[in-house]
Amino acid sequence: MNEYELKIYDELMEWQRKLKKKSNMLARASKRVQLKVNEMIPEKVHQVMTDSIKNMVKATLTGSNYTTKKNQGAGLSLQQKDELLSEKLSTYRKTATVEGAGTGAGGLFLGLADFPLLLTIKMKFLFEAASIYGYDPADYEERLFILHVFKLAFSSDQKRQETLSIIDNWETRKKDLLEMDWKDFQQEYRDYIDLVKMAQLIPGIGAVVGAYANYNLLDQLGETAKNAYRLRLLKTPPVV
Repeated sequence: MNEYELKIYDELMEWQRKLKKKSNMLARASKRVQLKVNEMIPEKVHQVMTDSIKNMVKATLTGSNYTTKKNQGAGLSLQQKDELLSEKLSTYRKTATVEGAGTGAGGLFLGLADFPLLLTIKMKFLFEAASIYGYDPADYEERLFILHVFKLAFSSDQKRQETLSIIDNWETRKKDLLEMDWKDFQQEYRDYIDLVKMAQLIPGIGAVVGAYANYNLLDQLGETAKNAYRLRLLKTPPVV
């Protein structure tokens, strides 16, 4: 390892320690309430929501594949890849902030439109991250990895630990991952952003809340993506 990679190794250890910490009491209490609510929702409704999220994500993945430049980090050092990702994150964060402010200012109906729009921005950013670190998001395996990075960023304590273990041991665990558990995926994501995004629907403060929430959600996704790809890259560099 060179000097920069040694520095990154320390950062990765700290990042993993942070992910393994329990959420605060409010977040844990909120999750318990959400679990109770989910238990009361009929299975048919869960299936409809699962299918909707699944189709939305798959459509976004397909579209992002056509609009993402391949192998953007070719010939770059890890430090240069990190810097390029930071530049990309800044752009996507600004886009998400403007989108959140616009839909938040529009009240209930535009506030609801924020969900698919923000999801598209997040997935497109993850495609950029994969390309920067030398992985081809056109491959099915890489799309699964992208979905697990997304899930790691927006999950409860238990699911976060499970997903971190998968990402940390990707080369051995990926063989058993034939398909994403879409019901689990949509419930974790929906439950995670419920408290963050509900205030966006309130007239008068929706624009401010939407902009702030989207900025922070992209920031969180950026940190997760950067460290997940760093971790994978230092373990097993991609075959170029």
